[in-house]
Amino acid sequence: MNTEDLVNTIKARFDHSVAKKVLKEKYEAKMLFAYNGGMWRASPELITLLSACANTYDDVVILDLYENPIMVNVTDLASLALERWQEQMNGWKAEYNVISEKR
Repeated sequence: MNTEDLVNTIKARFDHSVAKKVLKEKYEAKMLFAYNGGMWRASPELITLLSACANTYDDVVILDLYENPIMVNVTDLASLALERWQEQMNGWKAEYNVISEKR
């Protein structure tokens, strides 16, 4: 492999790495949403917590992103979080596939 090919390969990998980081930041920002006076991030952790509470409680008090205790309806918040999570992950995957093809 000559020097020019090596430089091009390194640039492509660097560009791909930067694009992945930008994509992550973009979609992590889109995971935020407001509900019942609190700010939430759709995440596996939130969805798991709400799923664990769903069989026992209708309403629970949990901390939002700013660590404020908020009374939430478990079913409603779980539904919103899961919907937001899946929409954004589908968009993230589609854009990731596009940048991976360029590499």
